[in-house]
Amino acid sequence: MAEFNLKKKQKYKPNVSVFLAVCGRNYARILKWLPEKMSVNVPWQIEGQFGTLSINLLENTKYTQLVEISRPIPNGHFFKTPKATVRVYHDAQLAEVLTSQQIYRLKPMYDYPNIHMHHSDEKFQVNAFLEDLLKIGSRRVTCQS
Repeated sequence: MAEFNLKKKQKYKPNVSVFLAVCGRNYARILKWLPEKMSVNVPWQIEGQFGTLSINLLENTKYTQLVEISRPIPNGHFFKTPKATVRVYHDAQLAEVLTSQQIYRLKPMYDYPNIHMHHSDEKFQVNAFLEDLLKIGSRRVTCQS
């Protein structure tokens, strides 16, 4: 006779220290190529060993900046361009993803299952994906007019 494990799955609990560590690493990577003097809505590109990132400053305030980061995919007819809107907090030295793809407002955690099929830790995963995206590298910064 087969035995089934009927233990209830534990509810997801976000690990804030791990999340803040990812946001801190993202901030450090973004600072490497974020110019001090830049204009809003003037895109530029970061070229690295594994591809190119397109960057656009959407908002610039005293302590924060809103940056759109995307990675154009050559001949990407079948794939959507990975894109994220990131809030850069200079006072806290953190960079957090606010929107990504079709998710216009990321919640700290989601019930699972849910109608949109987001993971319980979707916010963490999107910020971890930004960390991988930023690892493309920053060999050369080129501004576009």
